[in-house]
Amino acid sequence: MKKTNLKLWLPFLLSIMMVIGMVIGYKLRKDTIGPDSFIANPHNTAIGEVVRIIDKMYVKGTDKDSLEMKAINALLAQLDPFSVYISAQQLKEINDKVRGNYIGIGIGFEVIQDTVAITDIVKGSPAEKAGIKIGDQFLTFNDTIKMSGPNRSDLGVVNILEKVVGKKFKVLVKRQQKQFTTTLNKAMIPIFSIDAAYMLDAKTGYVKINQFSETTYREFMLALEKLKKAGMTRLMIDLRGNSGGVLTAATEIANEFLADQQLIVYTEGDKVGKTEYRCKRDGLYKDLRLTVLVDETSASASEVLAGALQDWDRATIIGRRTFGKGLVQDQFNLTNGGAMRLTVAKYFTPLGRNIQKPYDKNTAEYQRELTKRFHSGQTVLGDTSSPTGKAYKTPNGNTVYGGGGVTPDILVAYDTTKLPPSALDLFLKGTLTRFTFQYYMHNRPSLDSLTNSTALFDYPLPKDQIWEQLGQFALADSIHIDSIQSVAKENVLEKFRAFLAKDMFGPQGYFEINNHYDNIVGKGEQIMNQLK
Repeated sequence: MKKTNLKLWLPFLLSIMMVIGMVIGYKLRKDTIGPDSFIANPHNTAIGEVVRIIDKMYVKGTDKDSLEMKAINALLAQLDPFSVYISAQQLKEINDKVRGNYIGIGIGFEVIQDTVAITDIVKGSPAEKAGIKIGDQFLTFNDTIKMSGPNRSDLGVVNILEKVVGKKFKVLVKRQQKQFTTTLNKAMIPIFSIDAAYMLDAKTGYVKINQFSETTYREFMLALEKLKKAGMTRLMIDLRGNSGGVLTAATEIANEFLADQQLIVYTEGDKVGKTEYRCKRDGLYKDLRLTVLVDETSASASEVLAGALQDWDRATIIGRRTFGKGLVQDQFNLTNGGAMRLTVAKYFTPLGRNIQKPYDKNTAEYQRELTKRFHSGQTVLGDTSSPTGKAYKTPNGNTVYGGGGVTPDILVAYDTTKLPPSALDLFLKGTLTRFTFQYYMHNRPSLDSLTNSTALFDYPLPKDQIWEQLGQFALADSIHIDSIQSVAKENVLEKFRAFLAKDMFGPQGYFEINNHYDNIVGKGEQIMNQLK
């Protein structure tokens, strides 16, 4: 990637991430409608006829399935950005995320120097039970399937793992200079929604929710129970980067902070009517002081939760204006194993706000909206508190707006000095994460004496030496870090320490370190301390 203005690249990448993430966000329904409900014979349509004629008569060979998919995608693109076709393979991956589990062996990995290196192991997983350790390398499966070699990619490794036949398979493992063979069993592996749940200080609990799945509510309540025992009297919920998921997971969490029968959200559509989601009882934490952190990548179910708590004056929303996805999709299964997610309604917050931003022009224009926020200065310069739609009054008299995401009560602008274009490639290409893991492997004897992230935060890392080594490592990715200025350099080194904590202590370790440097978390702590 050429070095260019951050305002051009970062929002574009965020848009891609958001569209991929939000395709899983829909109103979960048990009576998902099958393909035969509306069309008895799918070929008795003009589209079906055209595809069959092309397949039979076109001057050269065609792929009928590919033509059908392109026709479907072109048709759905005329409706809205979130009515989409999902292939059978994509549907499996999406359903795994919705359920909160998948069939596998319970590892995280990076392909480093064309070899699969284990970077994370799920507790209680087959990998842990088989004695696999962080830093191990997988060389072969079942003696014949090579896991190392030129141009090996993360996706390629995932595909190999999925295609291994049977519940058991052999793996040749390299640990330091020794090799050994072990047997791994496939099992149900949880996909956790909670990345971190710990005490920021003696009173403030912090919970990071990365998605809303069928298991999120249970995870969340277990986390709050643990924090309450640790002395929590106020809570910070971090929804940044959470592009949504299952609506009921968000409404169940909202219920715990509201009173019986309070409206959480309602959906309304011409064909499906109106459905209200209300609290079923007084929430267990309806009097707990709250802050909620959001940004431009918080969407869908995240906006439902943040919007409900803001409308009822239950939480101070801090960060940057959310994405603005207020459309409801239902899933319709198709005969080829894929599915269609079709927009059938809109979300409305308790005050009647529709948080959906405009999408009248076309899907491409809609996806460029984040880029426009950066160009206009809304995200960088800090003017996202300006009205984005119709004004509404909360019970306490606060003004909130609809029609373009949830605008935070307290704005924290994006600081481009911490991530200029000269440093961006270190993150986009995965250079910093791979370097950090390699550094950990080479320095385990000293680093493994540190028992928690607090010890790592206080540990005097040799910054100059690390920077020099990173510079050499980055050259392989055609990245030159010599031009990175002091503020950005310090930010990169802070991220290095946070990534190191992730390698050593898991996702929570990352946030326990990174939150020390996070200005939105810092603002949240400041607001918490001001609340009576």
